[in-house]
Amino acid sequence: MIDFDFVMPTRIIFGHQSEDKIGTILSGYGFKNVLIVYGGGSIKRNGLLQKVLTCLDQNGIAYHELSGITPNPDKSFVIQGRAIAKKENCDALLAIGGGSVIDVAKAISVSLYYEGDPFDFNLKKVTPSKRLPLGVILTIAAAGSESSDSCVISNNDTQIKQGFNSVLVRPLFAIEDPELTYSVSPYQTAAGITDIMMHSMERYFNESDDDQLADDWALDLCHNVMVAGLKSLQNPTDYGARAALMLDSSLSHDGLTGIGKKFSFVVHPLEHAVSGFNKDVTHGAGIAICYLGWSRYVYEKAPAKFAKLARKLFNINVEDDKKAAIMGINAMKDFYLSIGMPTSLREVGIIELDLPRLADLASGNGTRVVGCCPQSLNKQDIEAVYRLCL
Repeated sequence: MIDFDFVMPTRIIFGHQSEDKIGTILSGYGFKNVLIVYGGGSIKRNGLLQKVLTCLDQNGIAYHELSGITPNPDKSFVIQGRAIAKKENCDALLAIGGGSVIDVAKAISVSLYYEGDPFDFNLKKVTPSKRLPLGVILTIAAAGSESSDSCVISNNDTQIKQGFNSVLVRPLFAIEDPELTYSVSPYQTAAGITDIMMHSMERYFNESDDDQLADDWALDLCHNVMVAGLKSLQNPTDYGARAALMLDSSLSHDGLTGIGKKFSFVVHPLEHAVSGFNKDVTHGAGIAICYLGWSRYVYEKAPAKFAKLARKLFNINVEDDKKAAIMGINAMKDFYLSIGMPTSLREVGIIELDLPRLADLASGNGTRVVGCCPQSLNKQDIEAVYRLCL
């Protein structure tokens, strides 16, 4: 286990009707003028937005709105939000939604103190130096952005979808009421299940000691997600299952399941190229596809690691690690199919002719490698992985 300094500063306010506390929470921090960031019309139709606005009015908090945030959000939303926050002299941001909405708010919070292109952070040209505080009301269990230091944005003009990490973009607080996820569609619930699991699996597959606690936590969390996910799909208003998914979302991407380890994501960057290339691809769906191709390409480099996952998540009782690893990969494909996720690129409209472009996007036109364990992937490797995803 490596030395580490672990801080997870995001305050989680969890449970029934916790969103009713938003006015007192914001006023407790001293905020008086917030920019609310949200997506489509669902929070208007279900009354959540009006409930929030009423709470703000009751606490004397002024507010402004940036709405219409789409999945795989383009940097243009960040530019719009930055302009509003500057003009109105906002002292905080409030994201109401899931990963896309939260990431736009995160990008606004740091780009407010940068005069250049906000996508420069994602391209690693500059490092954030200051931020506007950000709070979250979570409405979908998936991305884990409510507690992570990650921010992923797209540039639709270049088809580049890329993230950056900074402690500055961790939200100050996250309000999590599982009942707000009851109306999430089966497909989006399944995509969330896949994404939550992968946040811990990415950390798990990096090098660790044989007895590293983080690896056991990662697999236990994945197992919990699978059980709670199936229950949520069978009964969308199962409070206990929805609560488990929501908490798993936050714990899977706050760094806990990788504590004491060096790690580098690999499946996520592979997927970012896919949904950057085709913005209609749901992130979790792309994750399912990319994991299967990647695991088939690299499992022989770390059969014991893949075998341990197979035994824990799928009760595969085979002594030979390589055989157990293969069976685990096949079992994961069956699980993805059982929850309605695609398992091939062709299912999301990507064909063989697109693979070189995907490899260019994932590798920065061959200028960088992706991942580190059990092997780094160069541009040639990446295209080979995508070929296995077809």
